[in-house]
Amino acid sequence: MASRLNPYLSFTGNAREAIEFYHRVFGGTLRMNTFGEFGSAEPGLADQIMHAQLDTDSGFTLMASDTPPGMEHSPGSTMTISLSGDDADELRRYWEQLSEGGVVTTPLEKQMWGDEFGMCTDRFGVPWMVDIAPPQD
Repeated sequence: MASRLNPYLSFTGNAREAIEFYHRVFGGTLRMNTFGEFGSAEPGLADQIMHAQLDTDSGFTLMASDTPPGMEHSPGSTMTISLSGDDADELRRYWEQLSEGGVVTTPLEKQMWGDEFGMCTDRFGVPWMVDIAPPQD
């Protein structure tokens, strides 16, 4: 297998809900394992997600987990997931689903550089950028 770079998102108890939402948005194959499946019997932790991986038909991979007690979870503004390409219908569909229930910081619209671009934070607090390039002739 070639090396890959994959976003890995951390949540505090709602990783299952978040990764199932991304599965509905992007489709593909979703695999999840709980802390309990790996031997944790700690109340409240056994049913939480130790590792989830979503592999989409478009070639995206998104990973996620719940943060176990004792580990730091400090969401911030140092990371944004970017979706880009020239399949306008597909990217607009992603945008509509990701921005629904979230906060749009830059509406998806034509920008000075010629692309359609928008920024939002989804309902799970994950920031997204969508850039739709004009089709190349």
